Amino acid sequence: MDFGAVGGLICGVDEAGRGPLAGPVYAAAVILDPSNSIEGLADSKKLTEKARCRLALLIREHALSWAVASASVEEIDALNILQATLLAMRRAVEALTLQPDEVLIDGTHCPRITYPVRAVVRGDSTVAAISAASILAKTARDAEMLRLHSQYPQYGLDRHKGYPTAAHLAALREHGVIDIYRRSFAPVRGLLKQT
Repeated sequence: MDFGAVGGLICGVDEAGRGPLAGPVYAAAVILDPSNSIEGLADSKKLTEKARCRLALLIREHALSWAVASASVEEIDALNILQATLLAMRRAVEALTLQPDEVLIDGTHCPRITYPVRAVVRGDSTVAAISAASILAKTARDAEMLRLHSQYPQYGLDRHKGYPTAAHLAALREHGVIDIYRRSFAPVRGLLKQT
C-alpha cells in the first residue's frame, strides 16, 4: 500500500455518507506515521464493523495527526451532496494539528484547500492514509446514526444507517419526514410532495 511521496507528510482524505437519506456527510483527514504502520488498513466498506472500530482506535492512537468533520443536512440541501462533501473534507484538513505536504483525496473531486491536493481513484484501497481516513469517517458517521436512532428509533437507523433500504422507505412513509432527512434527495422529496 502506497504512503505517497517519500519524505513528505501525506494526508489522506475520504468521506462517508454521501448516499444515505438521513444525517450529515462525514469526512476524515489522516496523516499516518510511516515509522509506525498499522496492519489491516483497507477500504472501510470491505471491513467488518468490529474491524473498523478496532482500526479506528489504532489510527487515533498512532497517526501523526487526524481530524473528522461533517457537513449538516441543511448544508447538503443548500449546496448539493458533492459540494457538502467537499466542504466536510476541507473542514477535516483544516482541523489537522500538522500541515501536510500533500493531500490525497479518494475519488475524482478535490476540495479547495491551501495545500497541494490530488484526487486518487480507488484511493481507499491503494493509499494507506486514505484507507485510514475512510475508517475514521465511517465509524464517526455510524456513531452519529446510532445517536440519532436513540432519538428516533422508529426509523431503524441502527440497521440501515440512513441508506434507502425497503424497510427504511417503509418507515419513512409510515412516520413521515423529520428534520434529520435530506429534503433534496429524490425519495424524501417525493414523500414531501405527497403530504
